[in-house]
Amino acid sequence: MAAEGDRPRVVVVDDAVFMRNQLRDLLEAGGFEVVAEGQDGVEALALYAEHRPDLLTLDLVMPRMTGVEALEELLRQHPGARVLVCSSLSDQPTIFAAIRLGARDYVLKPVDADKLLDAARKAVTAGGEREG
Repeated sequence: MAAEGDRPRVVVVDDAVFMRNQLRDLLEAGGFEVVAEGQDGVEALALYAEHRPDLLTLDLVMPRMTGVEALEELLRQHPGARVLVCSSLSDQPTIFAAIRLGARDYVLKPVDADKLLDAARKAVTAGGEREG
């Protein structure tokens, strides 16, 4: 976790360049530091291990390894990881599945800046490892 006064560090993972740019811009304007960006679940795992960010944003529909697969594997390797899903998939079973797997929150695309920043702030300030 970022030291007090430091900006929380974030890794942004989405297969669409324009979405990575939008998320990066919104998060940085909201006081976060985006330390890396990836385009699929395989990169999400590698970038998390390399940077150990305070938060990882994760799309669900991506090539090579889906966000759901990446979320499962990431939390198996790093149980305390804080993940915020940002996806256009709006069906409740998908949302509930991501939360049940361990995502801290789920933000629908197109992303609303206030909702994104609120969810990101809550995720990084939530206490310790997630239970259940």
